[in-house]
Amino acid sequence: VQLVESGGGSVQAGGSLTLSCEVSNRASRSYCVAWFREAEGKEREGVAGRHTGTGNTYYADSTKGRFSFSQDKNTLYLQMNSPKPDDTAMYYCAAKIGVCRTVRGTAFAGVRDEFDFWGQGTQVTVS
Repeated sequence: VQLVESGGGSVQAGGSLTLSCEVSNRASRSYCVAWFREAEGKEREGVAGRHTGTGNTYYADSTKGRFSFSQDKNTLYLQMNSPKPDDTAMYYCAAKIGVCRTVRGTAFAGVRDEFDFWGQGTQVTVS
């Protein structure tokens, strides 16, 4: 599986920005596809996850209600609405075979080590 992100850049707080991730060489099986982010000096954290088989989508508590994760064929999108300076980070899309890890069945709880496929990342700066 190959993942290529795009769409990062600078955005003002309260604005909006949409990231894209092109997925290729994906076998006919179900994956958990996800967005992670890594701010300077912090660990990589999950932002949102989506199961390709069911379309079920999960958000981390920090992004729920502000970010929207969607998919159109082989392209994943992360729409960032009303971003805050704390959302400044390198954003990565990732994939793993199987289901997404959640907490309470609703909140995305995926961790870095369980994902096998990663994009190169795209920088988002909120000011």
